[in-house]
Amino acid sequence: MVQSRIFARNRALGYVSNHVPLVTRYILRRKEHFAVTCVGKEFHTYGCKHFTLLSVSGTHADDITCLATDTFHVYTASKNDIYAWRRGTELKHTYKGHECAVHILLPFGAHLISVDESSTLKVWDIKEENLLLELNFSNSVFRITTLMHPNTYINKVLLGSEQGQLQLWNIKMSKIVYTFNGWQSSVTTLEQAPAIDVAAIGLNNGRIILHNLKYDETVFELVQDWGPVISISFRTDGHPIMATGSLGGQIVFWNLEQRTVESQLCSAHDAAVTGLRYIPNEPLLISSSPDNSLKLWIFDMTDGAGRLLRIREGHAEPPTIARFYGNDGNYLLTAGGDSSLRMFSTVTEILNKSLGRASFNRKASKKKGHSVDDPLLMPPITELASEITREKEWCNIAATHSGLGVVTTWSSHLQKMGEHKLLPERFKNNYNASATSLCLTRCGNFVVIGYNTGHVDRFNIQSGIHRASYGDENGAHEGPIKGVMVDDLNQTLITAGRDAKIKFWDFKPRKDMNAARTILTLEESIEWIRYHNESSLVAIALENFDIMLMDLDTRKIVRHFQGHEGRVTDACFNPDSRWLITASMDCTIRTWDIPSAHLIDIFQVPEACISLSFSPTAEFLATAHVRNIGIFLWSNRMLYTHVSLKAISKNDIIPEVQLPGSTVEAEIHDNDNVVAAEPDYKSPDQLDSDLITMSAMAQSRWQNLLDIDIIKKRNKPKRAAKIPETAPFFLPTIPSLQLRFDFSDVKTDANTETARVHPDVQNLTSFNKNLQLVTNNFSTVIEKLKAMSPSNIDFEIQSLSLDENSAELSMLQFMKMLHYMMKQQTDFELSQAYLAVFLKWHGTTISENDTLRDYLRKVQKVQTKNWLTLREKLFYNLSVVQSFKKM
Repeated sequence: MVQSRIFARNRALGYVSNHVPLVTRYILRRKEHFAVTCVGKEFHTYGCKHFTLLSVSGTHADDITCLATDTFHVYTASKNDIYAWRRGTELKHTYKGHECAVHILLPFGAHLISVDESSTLKVWDIKEENLLLELNFSNSVFRITTLMHPNTYINKVLLGSEQGQLQLWNIKMSKIVYTFNGWQSSVTTLEQAPAIDVAAIGLNNGRIILHNLKYDETVFELVQDWGPVISISFRTDGHPIMATGSLGGQIVFWNLEQRTVESQLCSAHDAAVTGLRYIPNEPLLISSSPDNSLKLWIFDMTDGAGRLLRIREGHAEPPTIARFYGNDGNYLLTAGGDSSLRMFSTVTEILNKSLGRASFNRKASKKKGHSVDDPLLMPPITELASEITREKEWCNIAATHSGLGVVTTWSSHLQKMGEHKLLPERFKNNYNASATSLCLTRCGNFVVIGYNTGHVDRFNIQSGIHRASYGDENGAHEGPIKGVMVDDLNQTLITAGRDAKIKFWDFKPRKDMNAARTILTLEESIEWIRYHNESSLVAIALENFDIMLMDLDTRKIVRHFQGHEGRVTDACFNPDSRWLITASMDCTIRTWDIPSAHLIDIFQVPEACISLSFSPTAEFLATAHVRNIGIFLWSNRMLYTHVSLKAISKNDIIPEVQLPGSTVEAEIHDNDNVVAAEPDYKSPDQLDSDLITMSAMAQSRWQNLLDIDIIKKRNKPKRAAKIPETAPFFLPTIPSLQLRFDFSDVKTDANTETARVHPDVQNLTSFNKNLQLVTNNFSTVIEKLKAMSPSNIDFEIQSLSLDENSAELSMLQFMKMLHYMMKQQTDFELSQAYLAVFLKWHGTTISENDTLRDYLRKVQKVQTKNWLTLREKLFYNLSVVQSFKKM
């Protein structure tokens, strides 16, 4: 087995862009500009009209290091290889030959220029995939950082270096044309200006040089206060504007005529603005960043400043929580290290929603604009609870934050953070108190919160009013609360603490009695609890990496699962609560069968899974992993194929499975050698020698044997059948019930010999002949008899006494056949039916023949033994059923 038995890789959600700069291309047929972004081993193609995801490329062997486009292809570099793609998904060309990773690509007419980390420049023929030219530069002298083709400069390419120099090369002649001394700072980006012969040169020290290449003169110089200039783009719709991007996420717009700053976007991105592209002849700018966002800015304001028109984004930091939201499994609620709360659609990325970032003062933070070091930004979310019952009336999501006692509320309907922040009065001045666990009641009215001080409080989520506290002044537990849950009817509250105790409380505490009704003590401290609303099972993770299952009805531990070798990070139940899926820091995801208490599936992933959730429709398993900003979906094989779920032993090899990519992967079948083929189970003819086996024949094949003469009489036609007309054929026919041709006039060969039949066997049927030839094994004859219709079986049994010379032998052989069937204890009902018909037609003959009568006693003995065995089993089963009915 090289894959998981149950789960197959489906796709990844939440990936938009990374550090590789975006590229744009224009599709004439669609009359639309496309933006291409890199997401690791795949690239995404977005349409600029509606910012919809149009296609996802195939998966590369390694991460993509750079992108480039021309009219026909999208070029990608993955490690040492270069690929050309058509329509964003079809691989057309592959270029191999670099010895180091390629980090620069430039389409150049019918050629492609590539530069690797060792500053080796190669020129390829795009169609033929041939290497036309190779130039080697020394990294210590001239390390190539960027390159550009100046407009109207035929066969010439401008190279920028880390040392600050620039070189203009003639690719066709393979020689250097001119060397620019530079400005004592490494060149980070080169961009062709709208004016001929002028190039914009971005430097690492923040300077922007507008330089005339023809005369080697600087037109003018600008300085960006935000540090190195890593991206430049020029507006081409008649406005002399140049946009530059910085490492801090700022975009500066320069007025080239006045040579001053026109405007700034100080918090355009939360990370470096690596990609900037103005759409030709339109007031639109596309920007990308490693903060996993792609933004489209429009410049239609009176002061010329830009505003955000469209956005596609995911989590900037790896998500820590992933939970399916709703009952249809179409949305995933996720929280990340960037303090944001998002909803991802499993159907289409157009329906993705952002609920914003947690802020201490939402209105002030909204005016100021979020940034990574915003003092108003709250710490990351650590726990989530949601309920859909009253989602359109008030907030229906509650969240705890790292190190904070404040619990925030959110509205999925309004897609924003709520106004109420829940905090008990006792913690107003206690900054060491933090909320560690919470749950929302099924009615959608109350939030129950557990704190690290051992206190448990209940709030009304609509008004934010404190409603109840559990336990005494010192709290409900000794130590932090690790889990809280409420039953569906709001009758019982269950709390779990680090003190290894699980306590059951009245949901509405009485004034005279503020103690737990039941206390269950475990052997190890509790890490967390997970519960399933539709069942009475609660999963409890312990500090020794074990998982226990508790039944709420009996309040007892019913299962104990052992096997994880690292801290158990999360667990979830499947919809029918037959499986428990657990994840651990040992990088394994395990599936436990609850009824049998066995491990039925296990697989290992490259990075540890820290959160997982099973779809309410049992279609997907969603996982979040460390150091990954995406959410990964795994398909449930059990919905579309047969999988044998056998228990897995400790000695079995754990399969290693790569995480899904952005593309929807083709379904994996058994013939792809992904899942070991399960041998087809063939039931033996006899399970046990002490059992009686019935045949698989339909009842109509044996039940009507005794009444076959009545059935024939009932089915006899009332009118005589009409003789069919002569067939329209040149051969004459004979009048009969069946169409037969008249061959009386056909001349036969005089030498043809006619078959002569011995008079002793003239009255024997084919079945009777075969029956008389058998000595010991009657299986072949029995199969022939089972294949006959009831009428033919009745006829064959009657025909046993047609021939006087062999009647005794035929009937004796038939009784031996019945004895053989009963001795084998198979085809019980068939043997009884055949015996009944045999005695019906030949009972008188048997009683008059000593040989047949003596053998019939032998058959009777075996038949009685079989019936007693069958009767014993039937009576036992009836007794068990009646006993269960009385319980």
